[in-house]
Amino acid sequence: MSSGEAPCDADLVKAAAGGDASAFETLVDRHQKRVYMISFQMLRNHEDTLDVVQDAFIRAWRGMAGFDGQASFASWISRIATNASIDVIRRRQVRPQSEIDVGEIHPDPASRTTPSTPANPDSQIDMDEIRRRYDAALLLLSAEHRAVLVLKELQDQSYQEIAETVGCSVGAVMSRLFYARKKMQSELKDIYEEL
Repeated sequence: MSSGEAPCDADLVKAAAGGDASAFETLVDRHQKRVYMISFQMLRNHEDTLDVVQDAFIRAWRGMAGFDGQASFASWISRIATNASIDVIRRRQVRPQSEIDVGEIHPDPASRTTPSTPANPDSQIDMDEIRRRYDAALLLLSAEHRAVLVLKELQDQSYQEIAETVGCSVGAVMSRLFYARKKMQSELKDIYEEL
């Protein structure tokens, strides 16, 4: 490795496992955006997402010595973040909730998939309404269904990657994804009919 070349994740993991905090900090810098996006897409709440990101990296730091290196650090930290997000979703479901207030959802502008040039102002309003409805429908999914849908549709992970991330079989991923999509279609049926 040349002196100007940045160390690879595997080298940083080895150093961090040996207690090198600066190596771990470099890993955090490299992967925090991905961890944030995975968690935000599941939680749809900025404050909860920041808590999960912090928790995921704390868990990773504490578990560095036990990291076996069979998966990449990116896959490992994604799995930790996904599981931490699922924990938050489950805690939310235990607490009684009033109806969903989509006004409290503050998505990162980078996560939006709206067209770059709407045909007219009415179409932008329609896209905003579709996004709000999508977010509300996503929040109705169970933690397990939401995780596989986010990882497949928004993170574009393969079935195998999702299975490794959530800790289940590929068949279970496919089943969960089928039911998640079916629930989303049911919740958004009127939107599909209008398009």
